[in-house]
Amino acid sequence: MEKSSTNLIEFEKTNLLQPGESQTVTVTFSIEDMASYDENNAKAYVLEKGDYVISINSDSHTVLDQKTYTADDDVVYKEENKRVSDDTAATNVFEDAKGDVTYLSRADHFANYEEATKAPASAELGEPYVSEYHLNKNFDKTTYLNDKDKMPTTGADNGLTLADMRDADYDDPRWEKLLDQLTVDEMSNMIAMAGYQTAAMDSVGKVGTLDFDGPAAINNNFTGVGSIGFPIEVVIASTWNKNLAQTWGECMGKISQEMGAEGWYAPGMNTHRTAFGARNYEYFSEDGVLSGNMGAKAVEGARKYGVYSYIKHFAMYEGNAKMVSVWSNEQAIREIYLKPFEISVKQGGANAVMVSWSFLGDKWTGESSNLMKTVLRDEWGFRGMALTDFFRNNGHGFMNADAALANGVDAMLSTFNGEENNVANPEHPTSVLQMRNACKNVMYTVVSSWAYDGKHKETGMENWKKAAIGIDVVIVLFMAGMEVLAIRGYKKRKNAE
Repeated sequence: MEKSSTNLIEFEKTNLLQPGESQTVTVTFSIEDMASYDENNAKAYVLEKGDYVISINSDSHTVLDQKTYTADDDVVYKEENKRVSDDTAATNVFEDAKGDVTYLSRADHFANYEEATKAPASAELGEPYVSEYHLNKNFDKTTYLNDKDKMPTTGADNGLTLADMRDADYDDPRWEKLLDQLTVDEMSNMIAMAGYQTAAMDSVGKVGTLDFDGPAAINNNFTGVGSIGFPIEVVIASTWNKNLAQTWGECMGKISQEMGAEGWYAPGMNTHRTAFGARNYEYFSEDGVLSGNMGAKAVEGARKYGVYSYIKHFAMYEGNAKMVSVWSNEQAIREIYLKPFEISVKQGGANAVMVSWSFLGDKWTGESSNLMKTVLRDEWGFRGMALTDFFRNNGHGFMNADAALANGVDAMLSTFNGEENNVANPEHPTSVLQMRNACKNVMYTVVSSWAYDGKHKETGMENWKKAAIGIDVVIVLFMAGMEVLAIRGYKKRKNAE
């Protein structure tokens, strides 16, 4: 099992120390955090037998002090002995994303460097991948339908409201009764029209909520109103200060609340793979542990103000590129690219994610059930909603609701309710069941927000919209009054004749 010689595993920040001052800082971590992922043999995380040097460093290369921890035997973290932090044990699920690629090996001092870095023999995607490369124009929208599914109850009158589910467990049986009250039209509308909002649903008393961008400032994309700007995530990560990251998250949460938003499209959690990454400024660093800890604290900070954070872009995102296939092996995916998201979910309590535009191997990440369900929900214990990136009409030609809902995505980031934004078979039991589950995930997230904290009675609409409606009402009343006066004047003149 190949691994790097040195890994960041945990870090803490001192107070601001004056000359001559000192401070004792305690750093703790779990033994399982030293395990590496063995994709070839155990197909699990493994703490290999041997010595592990735990060093305190002032930088990547300068050791201040060190101790040695010895593992007497191999420890394999399989289901019967899963990592404490996992709900279910991790095992290989991304074999298809490995592709026909020669990966750089550490063996013999990177002896295969030339082979691994040479230009590919062909720029064409070969079989079996090309046949599975789903675009909307070649995707069969009945792929995920199951004729054995039974139509669930819709439009019931069970007397429940979403407010009743505040602080309810995800597995609370009342959710099923609440979901029975939804209509197909309500579900379809909320799923299709989730751009910068989650729509109101009258059958369960769900208020409409708002979501605003972005990582460095809160911006209302409709009004153009924005908050003050903060340093980009690279700068925040460079402080190595978890408390500062949490304060930043608190600021974003407070500003979001003041601007009327319950959701925050941030923080960005992707890994700096190259200095030329188009959106590196939205992401913290090239290290998963550093990024994950900063992101987790930001999520935690925003949640103090009842704001849910859409950690993004999940996962393996390549800048602004769309329809780009990213190929990687299981060890790199888990140890590097998913690590920031994993920490943000497990330690930060993230309950919303935004799905990337990238393809993981030959499928859009939103169609990867192994990513969206097996890893995110089953392994990490994520409970909440998953939203696409900006959907636009026809999902940029490769995202569609049929593939998304079937594989763990809950809503489309669209501001236009067109047919392509929703399922092609809304009367089929499978589609209704998928929509029902998606609405549960959305509502489970929303009910945890400040919209349902009991302190904010009027939610789901920005002040500027309320003001605009107020102005409209005044105008209508004025016009009605003028009409009444005109009619009275007409009658007086008529009687005078």
